[in-house]
This record gives sequence, C-alpha cells and structure tokens, in this order.
Amino acid sequence: MCRLVAYLGRPILMEKLLIEPKNSLINQSFNAKEIEEPLNGDGFGVGWYNHILSTVPATFKSITPAWNNQNLRSIAPVVKSTCFMAHVRAATVGVLGEVNCHPFQYKTLLMMHNGDAPEFPKLKRIIRRSLSDELYNWIDGQTDSEHLFALFIDKLNQRIEHETTTAEVMADALEAMVRELEEIKKSAGITDQAYLNMVVTDGERTVAMRYISKPEEEEPLSLYYSEGSRYECIDGACHMIPTEDENKSVMIVSEKLTDIASDWKHVPTNHMVLVYKDLSVKLRKIAL
Repeated sequence: MCRLVAYLGRPILMEKLLIEPKNSLINQSFNAKEIEEPLNGDGFGVGWYNHILSTVPATFKSITPAWNNQNLRSIAPVVKSTCFMAHVRAATVGVLGEVNCHPFQYKTLLMMHNGDAPEFPKLKRIIRRSLSDELYNWIDGQTDSEHLFALFIDKLNQRIEHETTTAEVMADALEAMVRELEEIKKSAGITDQAYLNMVVTDGERTVAMRYISKPEEEEPLSLYYSEGSRYECIDGACHMIPTEDENKSVMIVSEKLTDIASDWKHVPTNHMVLVYKDLSVKLRKIAL
C-alpha cells in the first residue's frame, strides 16, 4: 500500500508537508506507522498548481525512494502553492516506472490512490472496454489506480457536459466509479475486498474517499482530515492553529503529520470528504 498527503489552503512551501513534520511524507516512505508494511520506496510523486500561470498542474515524479531524492529536497524549499498532492508508492500492481507513480494528471485534475482493486488482471480488460476512446488512450501505465481514475474521469466528463464542476459533481463521479467497479467485480466472480482511499482535486476543490467493499469484515485503510486551521511548521514543530480568517486550510492524509490528536479527524468508513472552494468541508456517505 502507499501513503499520501493533500493540501488546499493559503500558500505554503512544499517542504512544510514533505520534509519538516516529524511524521512527514518522506519519513512515511521508510517508516510508515499506520500500515503493516512500513516501507514505501517504489517511487513518489508530487503535484501542485500555479493559478497565475495556468489551470493545469505541474507534477514531479521519480522511481527513486523519496527519502533519497536530492532533487526533491532541492525544490521543496522554493515551491509554494495553495494546493499540493503528494504520494509515496509501495507497488502492488505495475512495474517501477514514472508512469505508474501518483498523482495522475488529466487536464486540470490531479488524482492519487492508496489501496487495491482485487484480482486486477481479471478487472483490467472489462474496465478498459467500458472507457471512451479518449480515456482508453489516456492510460499510460499498468496500475489499477490509473484504470480506476480513467473510469472516474469518464463518469465526470459525462456529468460536466450538463453541469459545472463542483465538489458535489466530483463526488457523484467517484461514487459512480465505485458502483461500476463493484458491478464489474460481481460479474467477474470476485469477492475480495476493494480498498479505495482516493483523492481528486482541480486545484480549487478537493474530494477524498475512504472505502472498503465489506466494512462489516474489517476496517478500511487509515485516512484523516484537518480543517479550518492554519498549518505552520517552525523548526520542525508543526501545528494546526485555529483561525477564523482567510488563512485557513484543509489537509487530507494517510497518517497524521502532527502529534496533536485534536488536529485530526478520522474519515468515517465508506464516506467522502468534500472540500469546497471556500474551504468549507462536508462529510458524505457513499451510497451504492
């Protein structure tokens, strides 16, 4: 499995998320605490937005471990954004390669996943057959994650033909993707769990999902969020500081970045977190 961090709020430096926290994403690449296998060394990726220049995000990916990439440490102190998505990979499907590193980018969207689609070789052909020509050809890698995001984008594109993009519309498309995946699993005779901790953003709004097929049997993978506070790191000590002004922010993480329990809330099982353009937050149960 993998670890991820998503941020939306006032502009901050990349290093405040990836390097400075005690439980930073770089530390989680070799010492993750809330997953059975602590090593996530099969590459990494980070995406961010500069809305002054473009609505299309930038991405930096590498197959080297995040803890040992000097280029990442070089750019992290000088890249500032209002929206980051970062991911460290423990490969389950697909070879080591930049095309298989998250976040995946499609036009203005960034997407990343922690989890697993069971018996993916059986699912792959059925998923690809259901895609539009555009999304079929968009897939560059071999991961279950990228195929699921292609399915999500197809669902989203069908909706934004008639509606503007909102957090609700993005959540509807994620829900429709999960619904179709479960139908495909059933048709293929697959009964194993799907683990889908997924985050999508267009740089102005973000939707995250914590899902497992059969929640009565086990807990889904860990996912937390923090809202309505200003995130600060000073000399390695990171805190969420309550604020009522425009400096608030929202974070969604696989593992808590700070030691202060009150900073974080668990995303409930089979729920989505919708982060709106004004940085307000809503929980929504996944309805299949």
